[in-house]
Amino acid sequence: MSGDMRALLCLWLVAQVAQVALSSGVRTRRELGPGLYQHGVYDAGGSYCQRGDVCCHGRDDGCTVPYHDTLCYCDLFCNRTVSDCCPDFWEYCLGIPAPFPKASGCARAGLNYPTGATYRENCNLCTCGPGGQWQCEDHACLMDGELIDAINRGNYGWRAANYSHFWGMTLENGIRHRLGTFRPSPTVMNMNEIHMSMDSNDVLPRHFDAAAKWPGMIHEPLDQGNCAGSWAFSTAAVASDRISIHSMGHMTPALSPQNLLSCDTRNQRGCSGGRLDGAWWYLRRRGVVTDECYPFTSQQSQPAAPPCMMHSRSTGRGKRQATARCPNPQTHSNEIYQSTPAYRLSSSEKEIMKELLENGPVQAILEVHEDFFMYKSGIYRHTPVAEGKGPKHQRHGTHSVKITGWGEEQLPDGQTQKYWTAANSWGTAWGEGGHFRIARGVNECEVETFVVGVWGRVSMEDMPHK
Repeated sequence: MSGDMRALLCLWLVAQVAQVALSSGVRTRRELGPGLYQHGVYDAGGSYCQRGDVCCHGRDDGCTVPYHDTLCYCDLFCNRTVSDCCPDFWEYCLGIPAPFPKASGCARAGLNYPTGATYRENCNLCTCGPGGQWQCEDHACLMDGELIDAINRGNYGWRAANYSHFWGMTLENGIRHRLGTFRPSPTVMNMNEIHMSMDSNDVLPRHFDAAAKWPGMIHEPLDQGNCAGSWAFSTAAVASDRISIHSMGHMTPALSPQNLLSCDTRNQRGCSGGRLDGAWWYLRRRGVVTDECYPFTSQQSQPAAPPCMMHSRSTGRGKRQATARCPNPQTHSNEIYQSTPAYRLSSSEKEIMKELLENGPVQAILEVHEDFFMYKSGIYRHTPVAEGKGPKHQRHGTHSVKITGWGEEQLPDGQTQKYWTAANSWGTAWGEGGHFRIARGVNECEVETFVVGVWGRVSMEDMPHK
């Protein structure tokens, strides 16, 4: 018999055996094959048969569903007591508990995860526990969807938003890393206030914007990142504007917060917080260079700020020059800018307005509450929305900002809502282009409690000449 004939005969015999097996009920190789795991399915539960609705009644070789790295048959002919491929075959197809124990594991979004697996839910870490349940931390998060919705549903006069750069941070870390101004000591709080002379016929405008009065001299909001250094950022911001205004635009330096963070170390803690009076003392006695010369590098809070790379010395006639080159090698001008001693203003709304109108932006301390981080637009007032969630969702800390103007709005009920406009240091993507408005004349969040002004140290040489 030739080779071709032998091959044809073998194929015919195989076909006949298979046909006899099917007709006589002999179990096929698929049915007799062991389960994926010799001692039963030890994965977490999952809706494999149910999800695809592929639990077939009777035999169907095409009734399969993907399971891990293989295909499972979900028909009744896979009913093996050792194991079944699909973990929900017993419960879904037969309506009975599986006859073998399942090892602990956790299901999430239709997928199975082993014990010890983790995922993040906003600021909370969830871990798959031994009992097959996800065990999640219970921190209060900086961005809270429930609070955002409650604010936007309520009639609070402002809108809240979810900021991606705050997402995943706890409220505690937001307070710790996004503020950074120490409350003034009793001695500083008791310093004499400078009173603006207010004539009875003084008329203050209903709206005022420093950038409109002094174009090109009011600097854009800064971004302190996760460095708790608002003490340095607000000081640098106010000093930059004041020097620009007092030199009549002849100098418009954007001063360096990093210079203060790294070099003003006397009772200061860099990116872990600092005092406003200490910052102004340094600006008066030592002076700082521009942000271009000494750029901001402390994006994260650190145990210690980078070492100071700048010092200053007098070069005559009140001029000061840094004793080292700029940390930014692309910049050659290492001139130091200074201020006169800072002075505290009265908490009188009118006096703060007159100071701002005549001399430029001022610095203010602000008590920041949990809902302020979510501010998007409108006139801010602290809301009670977090009270129902418990004490850990109610936190506050001290911050400092630059007040740049004021205004008022007519409310639907006919009342007038007065506000301050201020520049924050959380970048221009936050709030109204990096600014916010806050209720004026009622000391909202203590914004009128401690307000500071300063004069730039400007000589005649620094003034424009005709």
